[in-house]
Amino acid sequence: MKLSTLIRCLVTLGFLALSGQSAVAQNLFAPVARVNDSVVTEFEVQQRQRFLQLLNAPGADRKSVVDALIDDRLRAALIRGLGVSLSEDEIRAGQSDFAGRANLSTEEFIQALGQSGVDKETFRDFIAVSLLWRDYIRARYNKNVNISNAEIDRALGAGSSQSGIRVLLSEIIIPAPPQNAARVAALADQISQTTSESEFSSYARKYSATASRGRGGRMPWTPLEKLPTSLHGLLLALAPGEVTAPLPIPNAIALFQLRGIEETGKPARAYSEIDYAALYIPGGRSEAGLAQAAKVRANVDKCDDLYAIAKGQPAEVLDRGSKKPSEIPQDVAIELAKLDPGEASTALTRANGQTLVFLMLCKRTALVNAEVDRESVIASIRQRKLENYSKQLIEQLRADARITVK
Repeated sequence: MKLSTLIRCLVTLGFLALSGQSAVAQNLFAPVARVNDSVVTEFEVQQRQRFLQLLNAPGADRKSVVDALIDDRLRAALIRGLGVSLSEDEIRAGQSDFAGRANLSTEEFIQALGQSGVDKETFRDFIAVSLLWRDYIRARYNKNVNISNAEIDRALGAGSSQSGIRVLLSEIIIPAPPQNAARVAALADQISQTTSESEFSSYARKYSATASRGRGGRMPWTPLEKLPTSLHGLLLALAPGEVTAPLPIPNAIALFQLRGIEETGKPARAYSEIDYAALYIPGGRSEAGLAQAAKVRANVDKCDDLYAIAKGQPAEVLDRGSKKPSEIPQDVAIELAKLDPGEASTALTRANGQTLVFLMLCKRTALVNAEVDRESVIASIRQRKLENYSKQLIEQLRADARITVK
């Protein structure tokens, strides 16, 4: 029996139970928790668990699911008391943005959820509450968020000493071919909520496709200027232990956890151009593709050596050139940040995972002054502070509520 057919049968049995035909199915609508005047039902708990389990995502144990649903009730009750609502257009836009993280349309995303037994109304309600809560937190606390010039200068790495900043990160890059995009997007959302270094490392060992997975995703100290400028504000807005929001990159989703940050005492450097080479190997991350990449690695010491490897093959097999940092694809820029000239990475793929990228750094050309987007840094700091207010408010609502769990 197909999963979709099975789910329909279970739902049908649930309605039949209302007329006394199935006591077991009737239990699906029994209350599991009471939150003031509302209830969390067994059906909701089972559906949320099924959703997380099918995605192989953390937080699928019963206690975590019940706690999350209780928090949802508290948020919804507070917002409902304000008499605020969203238009259908606003909800559809929110659904589209969420689905877009997986490079899917709203319809495609809902279809993927439905095939996993998750009702479309569950997705709609989640988006509605999330959007209303976000807007409420901004309206209530935005005036309380004060951002000093010292905070901004630290984030920009532009204090009076003009010293550089280096960061200690852990990384997870999860392959996300189209057929698995929705599952990976949901998994990445779950991982982004962790503040535990050991938990993040466990996820890295299980899901990451980078060479650092054996080290639990741990990267060495990295000068901030080597990382893509689009990451600077995001990383510097983090407190140690916090994780970035999921970052969509071609055929994958990336997450970074901040483990440490410090000024180096040396002037920050910026780069006008990055010279790198990409050799495309068929087979993706298959045993044959990785074996071919290892053979290439054993026979090259510098980028120019790749011309001999690519000789006699179509021109598109080797891509070599210099680009401004802003012109380099983000996934490539992230990998290049880990490399010194002559070093290579095989973490990336193209063509929906069918082609392995042998990426090699040739050289970096320094630039005396780099342009920095001050406004994006301010926005990142503000968002982090608002999220802290949100967590505090939920704790207060829990303390004030009448909550019973069966």
